[in-house]
Amino acid sequence: MEMTIIFGIIGFVVAALIGYFATVSVAKKQASQIIADAENRAKQIITDAEKQSEHIKKEKLLEVKEEWHKRKTEFDQEKNAKLQKVNQAEQQLKKREENLENRLDMILKREKQLNEEEGKIKLAFNEIQQKQEKLKEMHQEQMKKLQELAGLTREEAKKILFDSLINEAKEQAANKIRQIREEAKQKAEREAQSIIIQAIQRTATDHSIESTVSVVNLDSDEMKGRIIGREGRNIRAFESATGIDLIIDDTPEAVVISGFDPFRREVAKKALEKLMLDGRIHPARIEEIVEKTRKELEEEILQVGENVLLDLGIKTMHKELVRLIGKMKYRSSYGQNLLTHSIEVAKIAGIMAGELGLDMQLAKRSALMHDIGKCVDDAEGPHALIGYEIAKKFKEHPAVCNAIGSHHEDIEMETPFAVLVQAADSISGARPGARRESLETYIKRLEKLEEIAKSFDGVGKTYAIQAGREIRVIVEPEKVDDITADQMASEIASRIEGEMEYPGQIKVTLIREKRSVAIAK
Repeated sequence: MEMTIIFGIIGFVVAALIGYFATVSVAKKQASQIIADAENRAKQIITDAEKQSEHIKKEKLLEVKEEWHKRKTEFDQEKNAKLQKVNQAEQQLKKREENLENRLDMILKREKQLNEEEGKIKLAFNEIQQKQEKLKEMHQEQMKKLQELAGLTREEAKKILFDSLINEAKEQAANKIRQIREEAKQKAEREAQSIIIQAIQRTATDHSIESTVSVVNLDSDEMKGRIIGREGRNIRAFESATGIDLIIDDTPEAVVISGFDPFRREVAKKALEKLMLDGRIHPARIEEIVEKTRKELEEEILQVGENVLLDLGIKTMHKELVRLIGKMKYRSSYGQNLLTHSIEVAKIAGIMAGELGLDMQLAKRSALMHDIGKCVDDAEGPHALIGYEIAKKFKEHPAVCNAIGSHHEDIEMETPFAVLVQAADSISGARPGARRESLETYIKRLEKLEEIAKSFDGVGKTYAIQAGREIRVIVEPEKVDDITADQMASEIASRIEGEMEYPGQIKVTLIREKRSVAIAK
């Protein structure tokens, strides 16, 4: 039994061993197969890797070659450019060397010439020195002889000579100064005449047409009775409200409005026309219409002032100043409408300022307001100073204020604009037809001019010409010489300024002429 168990155990062990070895044999075969497959795969991977590395190697070699060729090309280009620059620099250096050699040759030649010239100059200098010494000796001998002959010392002779030279130089300088002054005066007169002529030619205005009466036409003579009213109450109310005289006479279908104030005359004229159109004429209605008309004219005055500023291209201005400018329409001076005169002065002053390179705006502004003081009713004193104070009050430019106040020389002129305004004012007031003047006054003025000129000793004849703007005086050449003639002309002008009143200026031309006649037979 035990043996059986033992043999059974041994058999089991043997069977187990056989199974194990069989399993190991199979596993070995499988492992061998796996190893073989792995080796084949490894060989394949190695082969593929070698092929790929070979391909990459070839690509890198190609890239390296291309980069090398590119770098080589750039290097060659840079090398060629540098070589070209080096060649150019060498050529320039060669040219400079050649130029320097040529200059050196020229300098050497010039130095040789200068040395030769220096030698000649030294010889000439020595000769000059010798001659100067001889001249000094001769001069000293001559001075001794002159002193012996004239009985004067050297210092006395020198003083006489210097005095003579100084007097001669003074005379020449005085003549030259006189010549320069005359030329400058003539040039200034020509320039001034040119500027004034241009200003006048470029300005066109009407002649004086001012009057102290206005005529209102009536539909019928029956209207005269309605205007007069019962016992004259309507006409009295009308004259009281307007401050003017209403003249109703035998003139058919017309009444005359008379008064020195153009503004009141215009108010009366328009109010009367409205009353006739309305038909209701009685004291209460008259006062109402006159007041309404006065307000309308005040608005019109402001509009007139604004239109004038617009026409002249003048910038904004205080409203009160604009109103005073518009009010000039109903003011006159010596029969000349004040607004027309002021516009003309502004245009002339603006043109002259433009010709002189001055501010045309300031010139026009100053000229337009130069007579603004004449429009102020409740002020006393010269109109220039009144206008000056008004302009200062409304903060006008100092140059404008000075031009307004000084255009009649009531204050000192401080700017060129003051001179321009005064000149333009004189041109506007003095031109023919600007201001009305009676024939009697005109003749008296001419006679007075000739009388003043004839009162001087040596005056032969006098002629007042150019409407009294110039007087020509012919003197006797035996009694009046050239120097006295200049002095006499100035004295006549001074007498005229002191004894007469006139617009603008009067030119005094004194003529001295001597004729010597001989007849050959």
